[in-house]
Amino acid sequence: MANPVKNAEQTRLDENAKKPVPLEHWGPYVSERQWATVREDYSSNGDAWGHFTHDQARSRSYRWGEDGIAGISDYFQRLCFAVAVWNGKDPILKERLFGLPNGQGNHGEDVKELYYYLDNVPSHYYMKYLYKYPQTGFPYDELVSVNIHRSKMEPEYELLDTNVFDNDKYFDIYITYAKHHSEDIQICIEIVNRGPLTADITVLPTLWFFNYWQTDKSKPKPLITRLNHKSVKASHYIIGDYYFYFQDTGKSLFTENETNRERIYRQPNENVFVKDAFHEAIIDGDNFDELAAKNDGTKFAPVYKYTIRPKQSKKIFMRLSKEPVENPIGHNFEELFELRKKEADEFYNSLMPKSLSPELANIQRQAFAGLLWNKQYYHYDTREWHRASTHSDPSLATRPNGRNGNWKYLNNQDVISMPDKWEYPWYAAWDLAFHCVPMAIIDPEFAKNQLILIMREWYMNPEGQVPAYEWNFSDVNPPVQAWAALQVYRIEKEKKGVGDLRFLKRIFQKLIINFTWWANRKDVNGNNIFAGGFLGLDNIGVFDRSSQIKDAVLEQVDGTSWMGTFALNMMDIALEISMYDDSFEDMALKFYEHFVLIAEALNELGLWNEEDSFFYDMLRMKHGNHHLKVRSLVGLTSMFAVSVFNYDKLEALRDFTKRASWLNKYRTQNKLFLPIHDDGKGKVLLSLVPFERLAKLLERICDESEFLAKGGIRALSKFHEKNPYTANIDGRHYSIKYEPGDSTTNLFGGNSNWRGPIWMPMNFILINSLKKYYEFYGDEKKFNFPTDEGIKQISLGEIANQLIRRLISTFETDKNGDRPVNYKTHQAFYRKPENADLILYYEYFHGDDSYGLGASHQTGWSALIANMINDIY
Repeated sequence: MANPVKNAEQTRLDENAKKPVPLEHWGPYVSERQWATVREDYSSNGDAWGHFTHDQARSRSYRWGEDGIAGISDYFQRLCFAVAVWNGKDPILKERLFGLPNGQGNHGEDVKELYYYLDNVPSHYYMKYLYKYPQTGFPYDELVSVNIHRSKMEPEYELLDTNVFDNDKYFDIYITYAKHHSEDIQICIEIVNRGPLTADITVLPTLWFFNYWQTDKSKPKPLITRLNHKSVKASHYIIGDYYFYFQDTGKSLFTENETNRERIYRQPNENVFVKDAFHEAIIDGDNFDELAAKNDGTKFAPVYKYTIRPKQSKKIFMRLSKEPVENPIGHNFEELFELRKKEADEFYNSLMPKSLSPELANIQRQAFAGLLWNKQYYHYDTREWHRASTHSDPSLATRPNGRNGNWKYLNNQDVISMPDKWEYPWYAAWDLAFHCVPMAIIDPEFAKNQLILIMREWYMNPEGQVPAYEWNFSDVNPPVQAWAALQVYRIEKEKKGVGDLRFLKRIFQKLIINFTWWANRKDVNGNNIFAGGFLGLDNIGVFDRSSQIKDAVLEQVDGTSWMGTFALNMMDIALEISMYDDSFEDMALKFYEHFVLIAEALNELGLWNEEDSFFYDMLRMKHGNHHLKVRSLVGLTSMFAVSVFNYDKLEALRDFTKRASWLNKYRTQNKLFLPIHDDGKGKVLLSLVPFERLAKLLERICDESEFLAKGGIRALSKFHEKNPYTANIDGRHYSIKYEPGDSTTNLFGGNSNWRGPIWMPMNFILINSLKKYYEFYGDEKKFNFPTDEGIKQISLGEIANQLIRRLISTFETDKNGDRPVNYKTHQAFYRKPENADLILYYEYFHGDDSYGLGASHQTGWSALIANMINDIY
C-alpha cells in the first residue's frame, strides 16, 4: 500500500523520523518491575531475587531505573509519574505490581495482578491502561503460600483463583494520557466501582525524580516545590522545569525518593522523610500532617479519598507541562482525550485491512497497544555496575565480579522494546528481533532503530556476539536479526512503495561481524555443523544443551539450520542492495556459498534419520554416535531457510549470476549436494530441505497426533505423550515427554516450556517459510490437512493460511462467548460485559487447549498475531 493518506498520528511519526533517535520525549518508559533485576543485584552470591525483594521496593531507592503502575517518564527517566492506590484494607500502599520471585512460583516468577494495555499509539499522544484492584485486602500471603506449596505438576495459583473478585467487589482504574504536544500531557484517572456495595479508595497520582544523587553527589539535586494548593514545579539541572497541575484535594504530600536505611539496613536515615513515607502516612497515619506541611521534596502526590457508590465512578484530572499553563484544567479538559482517541482510530483504521471484523480489529489493536506499552528505559553500565560505590547500600562492598564479567564494554542507556515489563523487564536479543516485525507495521522507523541499536558498539561484544539478556549476556539466542531486518524492510517497502536501503546497508555491516563470530565460535569441527547450546529454546532438549558432556560433541540441527537461515537472509539482503549498488555482489555470493555448504552438511553429515524421516541432533562420542530422537521444533527449523527469486531479475548482476552458475555446475559435476531447484521458467528455490524430505516433515506438521494443534504448531510432537524418549549417556538417564502446559522441569528456572506448548514466533517463521515454498511450487504440490470438512488435499499456501486461522482462533470468542486464551476456570470473569473485550497476549500457549501460559503480558512476540491478521484478511 504505497502513499497512504496521512493522518495526525502519521504526521507526528514523520516528524519523529527526522530525529537521530525516532522517539517521543515522553512515553510509557517506566518499568513494571525494577526490583529483583540483575541491574539492582549487588549480592555476594548473585541472587537477584533474594537481594532486592518486593517488600523492600517501597523503601529502597533504585540504582538503574524506576517502576510503577501505568508509569510514564522522559526518555532518560529523570522525572517519572505513576499511580498509587489503597483500598483501606491492604497492608501496603499499592505503588507497584506484585508478583512472585523465581523461588516462590511453582513455575518460576509470575506477576499476580490484573492489568491490561487498552490502547496506545507510537507517538504516545494517546495511551490507555486498566488496572483491576480488589476492594477487599489484596491476598499477598495467600498467593505466596499456595504457590510455594504447589508442585510443578499443578497449575499456577493466580489472582483470579482467589475470592477477591467474587461478586464484582473490585475497582476498574482507567489511566489515560493525552498530549497537547510532546511535553504537555493531560492525565485522567477514572475509578469505577464494579461492586454491589459502596466502597472507599484512596488515590495518589505520584510525581518523582529518579535518585541519581545517591551515587553522584557532585550533581545538583533536583527538587519539586509547591506553587499553590493545585500545582507544583519540578526542577532539574538538565531537563529544566516542569509544572504539575491537579484538582484541589486539600491534602498533598512531599517526601524524598531516598532509601529508608533504618528499615533496610538498621542504620540512621540521612533525611527524616524517605521513599516509603507515603506508605506510612496513608496506611498507618504516621507523619501525615508533617508530609502535608512540607513544601518541597523529590517525591510528591496529591491525596484523593473517595467513597464510591455501586456501579458509579469518579474522575481525577491532572496535567504535566514543560511550560506554565494559565488555565490547566478547564471545563473542556476532556475534549483533548476525545480528539486524541479519534486520531488513534484514524491511524489504526488506515493500517488495518478494510474487511476486518470489529473483533479482529480489537485483537490486533490491543496487540499493538501492548507492544507500545512495553517500551522501557533501560540503563546498565557493566563497568560501573562492577565497581559500584557503597554510598547508598552497604552491601555493595561485596559486589560479585562474575556475572557478565566479559561484557565490560556494554553500556546501555536507551528506550528499548521489552518482552514483558514485569516478568522480563530487560531486553532479549531474539525477542527484540521479533518485536520489530509487528512494530514495523505501525512505526517502521522505531523498528529499524531497535534492530540497529542492539548491534551498536555499546551493546555488541567486540568479538561480534550480540548480548542475549542481562542474566547472562553470553548465552546464545538464535541469530534472527537478519531475518527480522528483511521483514521490517519489506513491510515498510510495501507500505511506502520504496525500501530503506541505507538501513539495510547499516545493519548488513553489523550482521557480517555477528555472522563471523558464529562461524568462528560455534562450528567446533569446521564442518559447517553448528552448536550453540540451548538457543533460547530452554528445555526442548533431553538435557541442558548448554552443558558439557565429557568426550562428546553435540551437533545441533537448529544451530545448523539457524546458520543456514542467517546465511540465506544475508544473501537476500546483499542481493536487494546489489540491485542499486553492485559493489555488494561479492557479499551476496559469499553468503550463497556459506548457505550451500551448510545445506550440504545438514543433509549429508548424519543429522537426517532415514528411518524416522526427521532431523535429529547428533551426539558424537568416542564409543559411537547417537541420534537424539526427539521430534521437536529443533527438526522443523530446517524449513526456515528458504528463498525464491528469478534469475531474470538478476540480469544486471552479471558477476553474481556467472559465479553462482559456475558453483552450481561444479557441484553437480562432482555429485555434491546442491540446495537449489530450478522450475525451468527462471524461478529458483533455495532451501535447506530437499522436497522429498520436506514432504516427510509436512506429514508430521499436518498430523494432529503429532505437531498440529487447534491453536497452531506444537514445540514437541504429541507422539511423545505415549512414547517418551530416553537417552542413556555415560550411565545417566535423560528423558523427555510431551508436556502441553507449564514446565515440569527446573531447566532454565522452569518458567517456560518448549516440550509441547505453542510458541507464536516459531509458528510465524514456519508459516512464512511455507508461503515461500508455495511461491515456488504453487498449486502443483498438495498435502493432506485436517479441515472442518475432513482430510483435504491443499496447497502449501493454504496450509499456511490454515495455521494462521488456528493461531488467530486462540484470541477469538467462540460460540459460548469464551476465548481459548483464557484459562478455563477464568472464562466466567471474562464473560462479564466490562471484561469481554479484554485480551492478554501470553508468552506461549497450551499445546492442546490453547490457553495462555508463562508471562501474561509478553505482547512483544505474541504481537506477531497482528501481522498474521493483516496477511490473511
